[in-house]
Amino acid sequence: MLTEDDVPELWAYRSAYREPADFDAFWKDTLEAARVHEPRLELTPVDTDLETVDVYDAVFPGFGGHPVHGWLRLPRHRDGPLPAVVQFHGYGSGRGAPVEDLLWASAGYAHLLVDTRGQGGAWAGGGATGDPVGSGPSHPGFLTRGIEDKDTYVYRRVFTDAVRAVEALRSSPHADPDRFAVTGPSQGGGIALAVAGLVPGLRAAHFQAPFLCDIRQALKLTGEQPYAELIGYLGARRDRVDQTFRTLGYFDGLAFARRATAPAWFSAGLRDEVCPPATALAAYHRYGGPKQMRLWEFNGHDAGGPEDLVIALSAFRALLKTSSHHPHQEPSRKKET
Repeated sequence: MLTEDDVPELWAYRSAYREPADFDAFWKDTLEAARVHEPRLELTPVDTDLETVDVYDAVFPGFGGHPVHGWLRLPRHRDGPLPAVVQFHGYGSGRGAPVEDLLWASAGYAHLLVDTRGQGGAWAGGGATGDPVGSGPSHPGFLTRGIEDKDTYVYRRVFTDAVRAVEALRSSPHADPDRFAVTGPSQGGGIALAVAGLVPGLRAAHFQAPFLCDIRQALKLTGEQPYAELIGYLGARRDRVDQTFRTLGYFDGLAFARRATAPAWFSAGLRDEVCPPATALAAYHRYGGPKQMRLWEFNGHDAGGPEDLVIALSAFRALLKTSSHHPHQEPSRKKET
């Protein structure tokens, strides 16, 4: 278990991860194939007793044109296109109920909370997006579905869905396409990091205890779920180790971080045994844009919890609540603890 005394050594860590040579070509081809479907956001009003926020059941075409669901929440009193926040949720969760997650709309943003396909049956109110693509042998859970090959791996579809979510909301009259941010905790942070590396023109990003970063190192540091799914899978399929890590190389957050340029805020808990803080720092060090890292000494996978949200609210306000293309406040490259 790490403490503040371990921070200098932790901060000095650099990952040995090396991205595949055809990483960019793989994602270019993947996204071009998805873009044959128009990024239209279909909205159905949801009847709630909320007085300050409007909620819409949102559907858009993701990977393969498959319907992906989410909630679009808008401040009821609005005038013209709004700055937008696209949020991704944690592992096993879903978009939840329409009256949850009201923070960003209450702060004046168009807020799209995106379902992760095939998940939503574990906690937090469930989801509504299936995954019509099958896979070969996998360990119980989601992390090893289709992992035999990069083309069939489930996170190829998940990350593509996430990119399409941004493109769909950008096509909506409710959002200003030049004022977009992405955010998420855990798996949501890993998805947001992938989007930050794949979508140009984002204005800000926040990654709270991001998952799927420095994956091979993570397996050396933790046996907790969901990484335990990979350990169980490889324990049963000893002949697939090299191929599995070849697949995962196309989905590691460190490769996306190197390509991202939006001002970003990272956070991690020093006692996090789900996504070890060294893996978040590995992504932070590779990140291509202005950045800050906040380490929380006495916290685990919750990282800064609501304090992280306070930081994100302040940061996003400075960068998105203006029509200027040159934000007046950006994060520095120095760490915080």
